[in-house]
Amino acid sequence: MAWVGFRRETLTWTGRGGEPTWYSTWPTLRRGHCARYGTHLVSVADGSDMVMVTTFSLTEQSGGLEPVGHSFRQRAVPWMTVTLAPDPLHL
Repeated sequence: MAWVGFRRETLTWTGRGGEPTWYSTWPTLRRGHCARYGTHLVSVADGSDMVMVTTFSLTEQSGGLEPVGHSFRQRAVPWMTVTLAPDPLHL
């Protein structure tokens, strides 16, 4: 699953369903799901100013979503390669 992070104060919910339905799924993590279909859309850790959004749930996906991280790389299928962009927080 591919994710993109947004600062909470810059993220706007524009879909017909509005803000997702939130569930605590770990002691320090909440996940947002589509109220209509139950699809997992977002995750946010307690105390974080970032909201992680599944890239495929975004309406607009034009540019600016180059990967800067790849979790569990050692478990990826052998044919999968991911070229990472420079981390914008460290430029």
